[in-house]
Amino acid sequence: MTDTAQQTQRTWQGPSAPERLGILRRARSIAIVGASANPTRASYFVATYLLASSPYEVYFVNPRAEAILGRPAYDSLADLPVVPDLVDVFRKDADLPGVAQEAVDVGAAALWLQLGSWNEEAAALAEGAGLDVVMDRCVKIEHARFHGGLHLAGFNTGEISSKKQRVSGRR
Repeated sequence: MTDTAQQTQRTWQGPSAPERLGILRRARSIAIVGASANPTRASYFVATYLLASSPYEVYFVNPRAEAILGRPAYDSLADLPVVPDLVDVFRKDADLPGVAQEAVDVGAAALWLQLGSWNEEAAALAEGAGLDVVMDRCVKIEHARFHGGLHLAGFNTGEISSKKQRVSGRR
């Protein structure tokens, strides 16, 4: 199936920006399912951001890792020492309904599927159990956007200006 054909079959409607902000504000803990110790992976980048720039308790779920960023990695959501408020998922589409069921089983409040992840079966399963669901959005980007830390390159430059940037060597 082509990406275009998949796009036209999307019927699920995600939460609005204020609703996504509410989900992030209610969360105290985030479990990253599919977290990686590989610095080139998106989950690693999101994890470093959340640890450094957010108030959340962050937990990593990856049965093939012992530790990620100096913190323990757990085999499953059920193995975590807490019930995560938000389950942030970096897994292939075929795994998403299973992860959604695991999030329901542990009593999570929200299921968040990262950019490029869309699975209406997983969304229906989670919503049917009362979880908030976000798909095809990045927790890091949304958190930074709502908290004033997003620049075109994805980070805060600390500079606010309406001046056009000068290109080196030109006047």
